[in-house]
Amino acid sequence: MTITQDTRILEDGSLCFGGHRITPAAWQRQPAPATPGRSVSLTEAFAALAQQASLRHLVVAVIGPRAATPAQEQAAEAVGRALGSYGITLICGGKTGVMAAASKGCQAAGGLMIGILPGTDPAEANPFVSIALPTGLSEGRNMVIARAARVLVAIGGSYGTLSEVAYGLHFDKPVITLEDAPQIDGVRPARTVAEAVDLTLAALLDQARSPDHV
Repeated sequence: MTITQDTRILEDGSLCFGGHRITPAAWQRQPAPATPGRSVSLTEAFAALAQQASLRHLVVAVIGPRAATPAQEQAAEAVGRALGSYGITLICGGKTGVMAAASKGCQAAGGLMIGILPGTDPAEANPFVSIALPTGLSEGRNMVIARAARVLVAIGGSYGTLSEVAYGLHFDKPVITLEDAPQIDGVRPARTVAEAVDLTLAALLDQARSPDHV
């Protein structure tokens, strides 16, 4: 999937995406002035935004199976590291496999990973989770993850992952898929980690609100 939106940093240091100036703290958009700017990649854009304000209010879920393949774990760790480096808050199921790999990458980048656990014991969380939230909801916690996230990144597949993908789509959340994740109508497939990260960042920028939005 190709990202076609124009992304520029204007002369005053603000970011313009798709003809709109983005205010990072409030995550709002307003029409950008017709002034020249330097074209940048989405990763450069978020690095600049992270310098202007905290992006902790942007929450992305990284979902996937406990019994992950080495390729899926590698991809999850890379996605966690990339998104965590911008100060974006990540959430996951808090357990092993893709969840642990994403948590490891996020922690290595200095990011915040919240584990939404199915049980009642916070000690169930993998060692890379920053904050463990035991729910006692069993698989019902999948709906909590999908509801809490602005964007979901699915890496690999399992019945649990499929349910999270379905919940995400049901709640009108962008769902990015990678490494054999469920391919159902409405998801946004990525072929590489870099493409998955770009799709995630673009989806977050698309969600910036107009100032008059209630």
